[in-house]
Amino acid sequence: MPKHALRRVMTATAAAVGTLALGVTDATAHTTPALDYVALGDSYSAGSGVLPVDPTNLLCLRSTANYPHVIADATGARLKDVTCGAAETADFTQAQYPGVAPQVDALDTGTDLVTLTIGGNDNNTFINAITACGTAGVLSGGRGSPCKDKHGTSFDDEIEANTYPALKAALLAVRAEAPGARVAALGYPWITPATADPSCFAKLPVAAGDVPYLRAIQAHLNAVVERAAEETGATYVDFSRVSDGHDACEAPGTRWIEPLLFGRSLVPVHPNALGERRMAEHTMSVLGLS
Repeated sequence: MPKHALRRVMTATAAAVGTLALGVTDATAHTTPALDYVALGDSYSAGSGVLPVDPTNLLCLRSTANYPHVIADATGARLKDVTCGAAETADFTQAQYPGVAPQVDALDTGTDLVTLTIGGNDNNTFINAITACGTAGVLSGGRGSPCKDKHGTSFDDEIEANTYPALKAALLAVRAEAPGARVAALGYPWITPATADPSCFAKLPVAAGDVPYLRAIQAHLNAVVERAAEETGATYVDFSRVSDGHDACEAPGTRWIEPLLFGRSLVPVHPNALGERRMAEHTMSVLGLS
């Protein structure tokens, strides 16, 4: 090949290689780095009762199919999951069990995203309300509102006086440890329907008049989560609409929450695998994650 022809080939090849290299450099420059994501919270965050169980900490009964894992898998985020069943807001800043560090210890200035569901275990709100109303429902044969008649505003009073300030303090602790992070505080999906379903009594033995009573207690809890989130710069993820019709009284494949009796989960009155997926999907929608 003549020298001038060879020179033209070499010049064209060098230009092509340069263009390709520039394209790779540009593509690399525009690649969004993976989010450093920390998941905090209680059993609704941990997916307690959903298989498979994370073997690294059996005390917390944490699932590897919980909503934090679904979010991380969908977004490519680097997940640090310290969610723990039975956690209260106090466990954000103190050890829940020996060898289980305070949850905010997982945060640092490089944390990009934090999700949490917390507050339902403060004052034992969920367990006390479900147990009290379930027992009263059985004794009354499902008639009247024996739980409301006995307990009145006591659950709501505890939520307002104790849970709300504890939630705000917990969220401020999160903000102090991860000042640059986007923080999402999730509400709790509906456990009960808006009105009593007689066919559900065997699965959720709550008297007809106490079904809306329990739902109102849960609505109050979610309202203080929302208030605390707004006051601390966090994003509240509201499930009041999207989880309607997916409560514990619905059939398998529709319900997000397992019933108290005759459910399909190791932990009753908690989200099943479908519920955890839907919680993840709605959270990603609210946060604009893909």
